[in-house]
Amino acid sequence: MNSFLLPVPAAFSFKFCYAFLQRSSKEVLHRCADEIVTKLLRIENEFILFSVKAEAESHLRITVLNTKPSAIQKRFLKNYVTEWFDLEADLTPFYDMAKKDSLLKDLVKKYYGYRIVGQPDLFESLAWAVLGQQINLNFAYTLKQRFVENFGERLDHNNQPHYVFPSVETVAGLTDEHLLPLQFSRQKSKYVVLIAEAFASGEISKEKLKGLPLLDAKEKLMKIKGVGNWTANYALMKTFRYPDAFPLEDAGIHNAIKNLKGMKTKPTLDQVKQVFKKYKGWEAYATLYLWKSL
Repeated sequence: MNSFLLPVPAAFSFKFCYAFLQRSSKEVLHRCADEIVTKLLRIENEFILFSVKAEAESHLRITVLNTKPSAIQKRFLKNYVTEWFDLEADLTPFYDMAKKDSLLKDLVKKYYGYRIVGQPDLFESLAWAVLGQQINLNFAYTLKQRFVENFGERLDHNNQPHYVFPSVETVAGLTDEHLLPLQFSRQKSKYVVLIAEAFASGEISKEKLKGLPLLDAKEKLMKIKGVGNWTANYALMKTFRYPDAFPLEDAGIHNAIKNLKGMKTKPTLDQVKQVFKKYKGWEAYATLYLWKSL
């Protein structure tokens, strides 16, 4: 069977996660159409093109489109989609807390079931965070599109191109000559290559960070030049779902608090810290819903 079901928790909304995945027409690592997400992965050295859609409210249907998957590939896909949509998180304690909070109570009611749509690949997570630094989201997606189309692998299916993110080995071999013509700044060019080199050398890996306390994981990431506090927190939130990993300096969080509180100016870092004290242990999800308010 090329199609199989994956159960989802009661507090899960594919609709809101799908809306997040649809946010840019320049996205090249998945396609959204007719409430179905299509994505390409390389599993066991083979391209696997698969789709995900909601099946009633209790399951997701995963369908492999280009081949008959092995048992190992099916298991990989189930684990990947579970991680991608954060299906193992029990959000009950978060919702119990948020319902009593003046900033979050209306948001969790309106967007109930929205989960952190993650990036299971740590290298992709870090590289994307660097690409998005200090530019608007639209231009960040333009850079990502050029980067992936130039250096990622491609599979054509039904006359449509599908891509996987450039590999660590490929990116470690790039230079300014490859990246500056794509409108990378010299800084972004340097940092993306340095991150790739750290993975290629074995200095950093998803496996090495798995299970570490947040501060230890963050310290290891921040040893890589170009990975600052915001980038490390973003990647740890998106790849590992550390509940207390959140980008404190993020302009979006500041704008959301300003809007929801009706403030005339953006809150200071100390004011943001004060707000987030109430969200201890659920900072990442509080961030997600504050971002959604924008």
